[in-house]
Amino acid sequence: MQINKLRGKELDQLFKAILSLNDLEECYRFFDDLCTINEIQSLAQRLEVARMLKDGKTYHKIETETGASTATISRVKRCLNYGNDAYEMALDRIKDFDEQTVNEEA
Repeated sequence: MQINKLRGKELDQLFKAILSLNDLEECYRFFDDLCTINEIQSLAQRLEVARMLKDGKTYHKIETETGASTATISRVKRCLNYGNDAYEMALDRIKDFDEQTVNEEA
């Protein structure tokens, strides 16, 4: 894992802070304080690119719909193919969370 090079007290603190957040509103507030708008948009864009790649969308469609560069799309695809399966894990959990929320509202 590339991130192992950064492993330490500060990164542990960041991840613990993220894990401590209880709901979407807390996430919005925390990330608003933590990141610039561009940083938040970049993170969200990468996750959307991963979702679209997983759904079999073409580079052209992804580029058109998200505004992501082909370099970003390629990087995300490389992570999907050779990474830690974290995009897949997160996207599956989001799908499960959304389905559970819909069922609770019904």
